Amino acid sequence: MHELLVASAVFICLVAAALISFLVSDRMPERDRQDDTHTVVRLAANIFVVATSLVLGLMMTSAKNAFATELILLDRSLKRYGPEADEVRRRLAAYVHQAAHVTWEGPNGLPGVEDRVAESLLEDLEASFAAMRPSDPVRIQLWRDVQANLQNVVRRRWSLVEESEGTIPPALLVVVTSWLAVIFASFGYRAPRNAVVITTLVAAAFLIAVAFYLILDLDQPFAGAIEVSSAPLQRAEEQISR
Repeated sequence: MHELLVASAVFICLVAAALISFLVSDRMPERDRQDDTHTVVRLAANIFVVATSLVLGLMMTSAKNAFATELILLDRSLKRYGPEADEVRRRLAAYVHQAAHVTWEGPNGLPGVEDRVAESLLEDLEASFAAMRPSDPVRIQLWRDVQANLQNVVRRRWSLVEESEGTIPPALLVVVTSWLAVIFASFGYRAPRNAVVITTLVAAAFLIAVAFYLILDLDQPFAGAIEVSSAPLQRAEEQISR
């Protein structure tokens, strides 16, 4: 619902900016409608286009899809270590099962990323790994590989917990929307008054509003129309159980 409201607000702001500029331009003094003035306005708008593109790209940056891969890599590192790591692998399998079938689904089918049981299982896994004592140079190197993989798993999990409520601040949305409004106002400046121009501006505003909706929805991976699937974790569970 939050995403839909923001997308609607963006759409209204962009259409309003374009139409207001469209209607006001003819009432401006002749010196303000010269070609040189128009060129400067277009150049300034281009700066906003570049800045907006960069910010939108940053808003879409996400590291939510590599968690299952890190779990599989950790299990493979433990396999290479040998039978001494069987207890750690058992605890890893228990954690992955909890994450795939409880954490991601949660009560009433809703995701519960801050799953205390899963957190406890991961802590038990870390404690079991810390109790391992490599006895030769080969085992020491394998132990370090496992440690690096385990640290990546823990880091990924906490990243998911931190990002589950969204990471895009409202102030950033306001700034980007303001930039886009300036861009659309420049489009309406000295634009011909016909149905094609108006339809094009409205369609462009609609597409940008949809992009905002998708970005905000993806920023909250465990809610909304597009949710992070538990399928990768279930496949990881199958791999680890072999």
